[in-house]
Amino acid sequence: MTTLFQIVWSVLYITKLLYSIDLGSDYRRHMSGGSLIIRNLDKDQDTGIYQCMAFNTWGSILSRRASIQFAYLENFKTQSVRSAVNVREGQGVVLLCGAPPHSGELTFAWIFNEYPYSVQQDSRRFVSQETGSLYIAKVEPSDVGNYTCVVNNTVTKEKVLSSPTPLVLRSDVEIRLFLLCSPVPEISWRRTSGVPFPSKVKMKNSNAVLEVPNFQQEDAGTYECIAENRRGKNVARGRISFHAKPQWFQTVADTAKSIEENLFWECKASGKPKPSYSWLKNGEQLMVEGRVQIENGALSITALNLSDSGMYQCVAENKHGSIYSSAQLMVLASAPSFSRSPLKALLKARSGSEVTLECKPQASPPAISLWKKGNEILQRSERITLSPNGTLKIANVTKRDAGGYMCIAKNQFGTASTTGTLLVTEPTRITMRPTNMEIIVGESIVLPCQIAYDPALDVSFSWAFNGQLIDFQRDSDHFERVGGTISGDLMIRNIQLNHGGKYVCVIDTDVESLSTSAILVVKGPPGPPDKVAVEEITDSTAQLSWTPGSDNGSPITSYIIQARTPFTVGWQAVDTVPEVISGNMLTATVVSLNAWVEYEFRVVARNAVGLGEPSPASAKTRTEDAVPDTAPTDVGGGGGAKSELVITWEPLPEELQNGEDFGYIVALRPVGTVTWTRAIISTPGASRYVFRNDTIQPFSPFDIKVGAYNKRGEGPFSSIATVFSAEEVPSVAPKRVGARSLSASQIEVIWEALPGLPERVLGYEVVYWEDGTKPDTIGKVRITGNYTQVNITGLKADTAYYLSVAAFNTAGPGPQSAPINSTTKKPPPDRGPLNIQWSMIGSTLTLHWDPVVTMETESKVTGYLVVLKRHRYNDINTIFTNRTTAELSLSASDNYLIQIKVLSEGGEGMASEPIHIHKLSELHFPSSFSISTLFNRLIRSAGEDTFKISVHGVVYPCRWVFIPC
Repeated sequence: MTTLFQIVWSVLYITKLLYSIDLGSDYRRHMSGGSLIIRNLDKDQDTGIYQCMAFNTWGSILSRRASIQFAYLENFKTQSVRSAVNVREGQGVVLLCGAPPHSGELTFAWIFNEYPYSVQQDSRRFVSQETGSLYIAKVEPSDVGNYTCVVNNTVTKEKVLSSPTPLVLRSDVEIRLFLLCSPVPEISWRRTSGVPFPSKVKMKNSNAVLEVPNFQQEDAGTYECIAENRRGKNVARGRISFHAKPQWFQTVADTAKSIEENLFWECKASGKPKPSYSWLKNGEQLMVEGRVQIENGALSITALNLSDSGMYQCVAENKHGSIYSSAQLMVLASAPSFSRSPLKALLKARSGSEVTLECKPQASPPAISLWKKGNEILQRSERITLSPNGTLKIANVTKRDAGGYMCIAKNQFGTASTTGTLLVTEPTRITMRPTNMEIIVGESIVLPCQIAYDPALDVSFSWAFNGQLIDFQRDSDHFERVGGTISGDLMIRNIQLNHGGKYVCVIDTDVESLSTSAILVVKGPPGPPDKVAVEEITDSTAQLSWTPGSDNGSPITSYIIQARTPFTVGWQAVDTVPEVISGNMLTATVVSLNAWVEYEFRVVARNAVGLGEPSPASAKTRTEDAVPDTAPTDVGGGGGAKSELVITWEPLPEELQNGEDFGYIVALRPVGTVTWTRAIISTPGASRYVFRNDTIQPFSPFDIKVGAYNKRGEGPFSSIATVFSAEEVPSVAPKRVGARSLSASQIEVIWEALPGLPERVLGYEVVYWEDGTKPDTIGKVRITGNYTQVNITGLKADTAYYLSVAAFNTAGPGPQSAPINSTTKKPPPDRGPLNIQWSMIGSTLTLHWDPVVTMETESKVTGYLVVLKRHRYNDINTIFTNRTTAELSLSASDNYLIQIKVLSEGGEGMASEPIHIHKLSELHFPSSFSISTLFNRLIRSAGEDTFKISVHGVVYPCRWVFIPC
């Protein structure tokens, strides 16, 4: 409804209107968005039941009722000591609380003798939160005293205390009564129906309290409490009934009816006790009279008139509450109109089909309809059916049925009509259909779908795959529709296994729908095998089994087994028995495995199409251990300190160790002797052993071999190698050591070769350091061989260095020569030549540049280096000059790049910006190059008849050419 609601609030007493709230004169009450807001609540003025009425031009409805009550707690009326309660020891007793006048939820507790000693609930004592009574199952002497009931209002937080109730023991105890209550009984619960308690049920206070949260209809019934001890048992029963306020399970909805029609509305609600029903119209009680009847929640109104329009409410209520269901009734009276349902201007139908033309005017009451074709009123016949609701059906349509049709509708308020044209077309025929096919994964095909059709029809093609329409945009990687207006051919590119299935071509026209289908079988490599298991394993073999995967349309011809270990890179094919595993085998033995290695296996199937996806990996399985079967390799050594023999080898990788407690056996003997000396190295990753003995002569030859072992035994030894014991360092320092600075970063060091010494000289070592540096920052350069000169590079410019030379061999360096010093030269200029100009005459290029002026901290300029790079041959030529000009002869058939570097005592300096010279015989300017651009970019050279042009960073040499007019 578009009309805004107006809202008023009323205060009611039960169902009787007491008064309507005047918000204009009541400063404490006001409305906000339909809500009633009351400030400074007053118990006397604001207690009551409230109801809201909303109304507009369509009618009015009432809200459900709301109640305001004020919580309070008064004092106990009697404040003197209550009468004593006498009880025998061992008996049970109940102390009554008797709550004072109150409103709001209460909680109860008891004080024993005086605060703060409160009664603690246990197997003997229980406080009812319903009545406040204190129950003591078996009175003991320690229970004697005064008991005070404490009542707390959970809303107002008020608390009041009753007067004390004395509990006194009688002295004349009867054994019979005592035995009835002693010992304290055990308590259990059950339902008499035998239905077990749901999980939500809780037991409290030693099972004295049974709590059923969220009580529902299914929880209703008779409950039994059983108290039992060794003296006997007693049973108490109680019945719990389920009551609930009404809940809708059938409501009314907004309804529009034509005048003189009948209305029937029915609402239904559940609840206990069973709810009663009443009806309101525009917020007022609807009474039974003549056309209006109400029976058990159902409202019926016959022969509706305009005055029956309005807002209706069905009210269901019982003693626990009431609920409302609202709906609008609109009674309509209007002349026929086709504004919302006119006939189609053009209706197409296939020759031989049945045509339905619907005449659906909006009219209240419903209109009477008739049909015309042209000026002729249509009558019923064998082919023509006229339905009471105005629908026209023509069976077995022919070309003669084509033409204009008019439907005329009339009721007591007026007349209206609608027209349309019927066009009869020829049937559509499928001229080319797809056929069932088999295809290999990765190939492409076209499924044909072509038709012959009436030109007056609009035609569309669509394809379905396994019952789902193909989305050509989303699946464009594989599916494409090809062909013209009479073709809906489907191209499938790069076919995959999941493309196998049923393809249906659907042809839709204005008048019919046709389809044709084909089955596509896609063959591919096999699917992955499954359930690969290791049935049996030894130190070098593994018995495997597996289950086959899908053959994907082509029988499996063979299987391949792959394995991986923590020591391999990825999966590797392994040797098997049999060597070729046929497609009908599901077991095989893997051979040539390494001992004591953890393996995983997988199986790959092959068919005529190709190799399939691998199976999931098997569980990790370790082969059994064995004696090492591989000897260490690369056995050698030599060198070391005095009286040492160093033996080295390549450690065996873990996958070749074959078991636990792995190590090496090193055997050695002087060359020419027979007896071997053995040493055990228990570190698996060891690659070196040093044999020490003072009797070993320097540089003496030894035979050596290395083997491996583990806890299963010793493996083979390597072949015998010969190594030499440690030698002594050279005993003499080099003489006639000199040094000179070559540049800002290089110093040349020379020395005199040592004459024949008792010790070997393998080469020389130069150490250098800056003045004042610590020894651990010394630089070092070694040169092997009988050289007497070395260049030290990468040094700092203009820095003093100290240098010393020593001879070395495998034992290390000998004594160092006396230190000498040398200072590196100042650095070269950090800028290249500037203002470079050039001119071109014929094939000669002349260069000019400004000289580079050095600063005090830079080396003196000694000349310039012209670097010429020839693109065609990709070679570089350099020309030295001590002037600031140079001439170059260039080829006319190549491109050049030229740079000029500055030279100084400190070395080469920075280079100039590069100059690009393009082929002299083939100068091509950019397409965007114009005469105005040319003259804007001319760069005059030293000559009068030459110039150069820079275009987009490319330099072109040119010469003036004068053409007579």
